[in-house]
Amino acid sequence: MAIVDVQGVSKRFGGLTAVSDVDLTVNTGEIHCLIGPNGAGKSTLFKLIVGLYPPTKGSIFFDTVDITNERPHARVQRGMSIKMQAPSVFKELPVRQNIQIALQERFSGAERSAEEERLLTLLDLAPDSGKLAGALSHGQQQWLEIGMALALKPQLLLLDEPTAGMSPEETFKTGELIKSFNSEGMTVLVVEHDMAFVRQVAQRVTVLHLGKIFARGSLEAILQDEKVAEIYLGKAHAH
Repeated sequence: MAIVDVQGVSKRFGGLTAVSDVDLTVNTGEIHCLIGPNGAGKSTLFKLIVGLYPPTKGSIFFDTVDITNERPHARVQRGMSIKMQAPSVFKELPVRQNIQIALQERFSGAERSAEEERLLTLLDLAPDSGKLAGALSHGQQQWLEIGMALALKPQLLLLDEPTAGMSPEETFKTGELIKSFNSEGMTVLVVEHDMAFVRQVAQRVTVLHLGKIFARGSLEAILQDEKVAEIYLGKAHAH
């Protein structure tokens, strides 16, 4: 069962076609990675799915409902939760308060307190819960923001390059965190170009190149595809 179904979507900016006639299916319950070299159109496609850009043509369905023209907040209410590349936590507020603000949409009273503790523990932020969010390391700020996205109890968590700027240890920890939400039934779509991270988490992979779908399939199939290795190593233009 597809939770996201992108059908024939294109996005033009003036004379530039950033995304060209893309079909993408994300199945319920999977971790799906959208990968490709810089400039492949990954972030544009991500912004189309979350509603930050309207498509020039094509349709986008979420849980079988046509959301092509819906605003981002309407998509969030349907069960999408979004974490963009740069962390946008409330830096001047304590960590715990950031989580509380995120939880207030869905929870109140004792249930909210329990959920707050669960998230702080899950994110390994309980020891730092009294610190100002701005005082956390870059990696911890990213985890806090992932926690704030999780507070909405989404059906689908969308992450745009969640490990950008992280150390290898933080990247690995982020991967384990994502796998833990997924094992509880959450569907995750990740835009990423760190292949070690993709190997760690992906169940299915879609490769974009020059705004088009270049390859798709299981992680194993994609890793064995010589054409995918070529575009990553920059040899594609030689053929």
